[in-house]
Amino acid sequence: MKAPATRTRPPADRPRTEGRPPGARPPGEPRKVAYLYVLPALAVYAAFLLWPLLHGAYLSLFHWDGLSVGTWAGLGNYTQAISDPHLRGTFWHAAVLVFFYAVLPCCIAFLLVAVMSRSRPRGLTFFRTVLFLPQVVAMVAVAVAWQWIYSEHGPINGTLRLVGLGGLARGWLGDFTWALPSVGLIGTWAEIGLAMVLFLAGVQKIPRELYEAARVDGAGAVREFFAVTLPGLRRELSVALTLTIIAALRNFDLIYLTTGGGPGDATRVPAYEVYNRTFNTGEVGLACAIGIIIAVVVFVVTAGVGRLVEGRA
Repeated sequence: MKAPATRTRPPADRPRTEGRPPGARPPGEPRKVAYLYVLPALAVYAAFLLWPLLHGAYLSLFHWDGLSVGTWAGLGNYTQAISDPHLRGTFWHAAVLVFFYAVLPCCIAFLLVAVMSRSRPRGLTFFRTVLFLPQVVAMVAVAVAWQWIYSEHGPINGTLRLVGLGGLARGWLGDFTWALPSVGLIGTWAEIGLAMVLFLAGVQKIPRELYEAARVDGAGAVREFFAVTLPGLRRELSVALTLTIIAALRNFDLIYLTTGGGPGDATRVPAYEVYNRTFNTGEVGLACAIGIIIAVVVFVVTAGVGRLVEGRA
């Protein structure tokens, strides 16, 4: 009498293949058909971002006014953009705006979040909405409003005269010394909400036990911030700095609408110079070179921010 046949079970670490056609992949494995789903987005990205960038890099190698036949320039446009003191000054202005657009808003947002992490004030949602509102307001409306605020008879000068400091009143956007910081403060006002919302979202992910443990150890507000809050917000800080630095380096509309690059060259930045060289002076090749330099600077700065803040290799 034969012994009954026994069925051997496959090892636990071997995927089951019962009922699956021969050669079929197990569920969840990558398939080439997946690339078809990202193809439309990739096509749009290539058509509206990659191709203009590559075409701009090609045009930057020519002396061209946009109408006549261009002549080969090689790296001459890049050399001019780097060696010209006027163009170097625009990049210095952009660096100043980075302080107002990125560093100052993040510091103020950190201060606000540090206070909120120790206590839960009432109306937090309304407060957060009000601070984030500048991000959704059209820049044209922002520029017009701040032009009135900074005007000779605007609220700032009116307040100074009211408190007996009328000697400090001036046309802020028309002053060679104060025009760039005045524009920068508009950026600070606009970017605080973005940084604060990111930091508030990050604080909510930090375990409350860490704060309680820090307070049991006798940590004050400052030590608690540097020991618990700041390490827990590294990723949010990296995102906030990246977005605000990019906003500062590509700033064009606010400069164009408030000062037009003036007075003189006091508020000209690289993005405005791209517009000016293209449509006013007919130096399209040089404008493209400045645009490529801006793209490289943005890439290097954002990569450096990610490595410095998050410790990425």
